[in-house]
Amino acid sequence: MYYHMTVAGLERDLPICPLNQNLSIAGFVIFGDQELTVACAQELLKLAPQYDYIITAEAKGIPLAHEMARQHGDKKYILARKGPKLYMRDIFSVTVQSITTAKEQKLFLDGADAALMKGKRILIVDDVISTGESLKALETLVEKAGGQIVGRMAILAEGEAQDRPDLTYLEKLPLFHADGTIIE
Repeated sequence: MYYHMTVAGLERDLPICPLNQNLSIAGFVIFGDQELTVACAQELLKLAPQYDYIITAEAKGIPLAHEMARQHGDKKYILARKGPKLYMRDIFSVTVQSITTAKEQKLFLDGADAALMKGKRILIVDDVISTGESLKALETLVEKAGGQIVGRMAILAEGEAQDRPDLTYLEKLPLFHADGTIIE
């Protein structure tokens, strides 16, 4: 089963993936889809507020943040990692429970990146926002670092995220029953 949609002027067929016996989601993955990543970044930048740095969470937001930064001429974007790395110092962390991840996770921010964000305008970006848990975790990291959140952007908004007045996105992505029909 697939869900056909148009995003940033490009048509894609998204596989319907079961989350549990009653709920399925459409799998939207920009990894490897350079054409879609470039087009989505371009469209989101048209809607973006003035910012100093983009931040995203590992992993699916990375291509989007990279391409938005490249198109905008930014020299750096910030990445919240799923695990601490040896090069990271003075690490900030926060716990997150994402709809697409089976277990609780943590996001980690390098202290050097946190220092860059202090007093700066920060734009949070991700591929899909659904429950908002990953977004909330990124917000917490930015606030702990002393950054000012100026926007929250995603390619797609799913479920309740579609009703968030603080979220800018390109398209709505429905939720599905187990049989692949759209939940109205």
